Amino acid sequence: MAAGRKPLDMLSGYYFITDAKLSKDGNLSDVKAAIKAGVKVVQYRNKTTTTKDMLKEALQLKAICKNGKALFLINDRVDIALAVCADGVHLGNEDMPYKTARRLLGRNRIIGLTAHNVKEARDAEKSGANYIGVSPVFMTDTKPDAGVPAGIELVRKIKKAVSIPIVAIGGIDLYNAEEVIKAGADGLCAISAVVTKSNVRKEIEKFQKLWYNPFQIKQ
Repeated sequence: MAAGRKPLDMLSGYYFITDAKLSKDGNLSDVKAAIKAGVKVVQYRNKTTTTKDMLKEALQLKAICKNGKALFLINDRVDIALAVCADGVHLGNEDMPYKTARRLLGRNRIIGLTAHNVKEARDAEKSGANYIGVSPVFMTDTKPDAGVPAGIELVRKIKKAVSIPIVAIGGIDLYNAEEVIKAGADGLCAISAVVTKSNVRKEIEKFQKLWYNPFQIKQ
């Protein structure tokens, strides 16, 4: 796990999730660019490849994250996370139950859970989740099964309802990111707004400035 900062403090800022189907240059290139842009959390998501190929790529991505002192999380696949000694996992509602994942991963690894409403967020915190992924905030084509967008108000409600960090995802871009941050999101992810561009690092840095230069956020 990355040294020098508390793991959950690292959730503040741009939270990077891979998407090989949308990417112009591939996951390895994208993650290298994300690390150079100062990203401190990378989630590896790949639902279209074999377990063998996913394991191989996960090891490569973990090495990049380790060099950049960033947390490396695996989406859904607890087995892959264990195999590569990742820092943790992110689980959706249809994935392995939290209790089972925690028993397998141990108490020191990070487990993030997705929440689509306040009840799910409260249940996630009560279960012991380290952070919550609030999804989807806006309409998104990146994840077909994301569900009906809940809007900024859900971010506000969940922020008030729980004490653990929340990361917003779903249809976020540079035009609405400030709203998301003002609503209380500790971090956010905007996949298509970044990996579809020719300069991934530059695009991520635009989002990062919203935290490092808060005066840019309209009050």
